[in-house]
Amino acid sequence: MSAFPGSPRLVKGGIVLLDPAGGALRQVISLQYNPDTLSRTVQAKAAGEGGDRAQAMRLKGSPVETIRLEAVLDATDRLEYPDRNRDAVRYGIHPQLAMLEAMAHPSAAALLANDRLAASGALEVLPVESPLALFVWSRSRIVPVRLTELSVTEQAFDPALNPILAKVSLGLRVLSVDDLGFRHRGGVLFMNHLRAKESLAGKAAPGVLSELGLEGLPS
Repeated sequence: MSAFPGSPRLVKGGIVLLDPAGGALRQVISLQYNPDTLSRTVQAKAAGEGGDRAQAMRLKGSPVETIRLEAVLDATDRLEYPDRNRDAVRYGIHPQLAMLEAMAHPSAAALLANDRLAASGALEVLPVESPLALFVWSRSRIVPVRLTELSVTEQAFDPALNPILAKVSLGLRVLSVDDLGFRHRGGVLFMNHLRAKESLAGKAAPGVLSELGLEGLPS
């Protein structure tokens, strides 16, 4: 069934994975259904937390921002047309779950390469670098993130025990220039995000003291 011609185009939220070295596009993970809610926590980095009064109004850097959302993965619609969705019939939503879980796993090739380095007597074996992940929630919110938590509740299965319905909870931590530096691709994208946020803040209607029941501030 086609959508009503006058209806707006549905934009999905999701995650974009970039190559950590060159920044090339690796993968786009679009959410099947946009969550009804998105929770964010912003914790300021205050310089005066140690009791230094001279630093009470200063900030040490960008705040620590965390994002939490719940998404639903459902293969039911695709199973109605098995000829066009053979992977859904064979695997259910395993591929979609594996794509999300891969954000928390070093690749098998990277693990084997580090094992060979360790076996050869390398003095230092660096931790595996993951792709740069961008959380995209409209054009006004494109921000580098790191996956901190992934919780999966599989709720229905096909006869072969492939999951066909699951609720996924994602925990993300925004990566700022404090984490990545100003020259890193992610740092550049964070600065773009910060400028976009400042621009949006400038579009908010200004308040007046009378709305707070005040005629002026105490002297």
